[in-house]
Amino acid sequence: MSKTTVKDVSTDQDDRTVAPPRTVGGSRALALLLVITGAAGLLAAWVITIDKFKLLENPDFVPGCSLNPVVSCGNIMKSDQASAFGFPNPMLGLVAYGIVVCVGVGLLTGAAFPRWYWLLLDAGMLFGVGFCTWLQFQSLYRINSLCLWCCLAWVATIIMFWYVTSFNVRNEFLPAPRWLKSFLAEFTWVLPLLHIGIIGMLILTRWWDFWTS
Repeated sequence: MSKTTVKDVSTDQDDRTVAPPRTVGGSRALALLLVITGAAGLLAAWVITIDKFKLLENPDFVPGCSLNPVVSCGNIMKSDQASAFGFPNPMLGLVAYGIVVCVGVGLLTGAAFPRWYWLLLDAGMLFGVGFCTWLQFQSLYRINSLCLWCCLAWVATIIMFWYVTSFNVRNEFLPAPRWLKSFLAEFTWVLPLLHIGIIGMLILTRWWDFWTS
């Protein structure tokens, strides 16, 4: 008596099931970095926003960080560049840095995000770095003044951008050669340090006579 083998098609159907997109969570160190830099940027944006409103109410108001002719937040706040999109720039920072803090807190709780989320976060930070670079040029060579709170926001944005970009490269969310992945695995800190150092040198040389007088 022959036996008829019945094929279980459910296995084949499971094999053909498309795997869900890969999600990745960041390390505790990255999460804390995002929380700290996001909070620093949020603090800077909040203080500048409050001072901006006070300045609108009273044109003679002098912000607390206006220390001398060079370090003068008031000159920055009164400039056209301070409202590049038709509203005070720090209001944009209140939203952007708040999002970064939320992402960092989510990572601390064990959240994981898909590739598109990490790339979108990195793109937003790239825009932030680009915008900060434009503001740095305007501050040094057009407005001729510095804002300490702005400098804090610049540093926070630069640090978070390079570390998130490094994370994306090391997780192969961004294409990169093997040597670059190996470099970022050990020396990511070099990039923000070099970036901030260049800005510091530009500030130093721009007002060299003032700093040395």
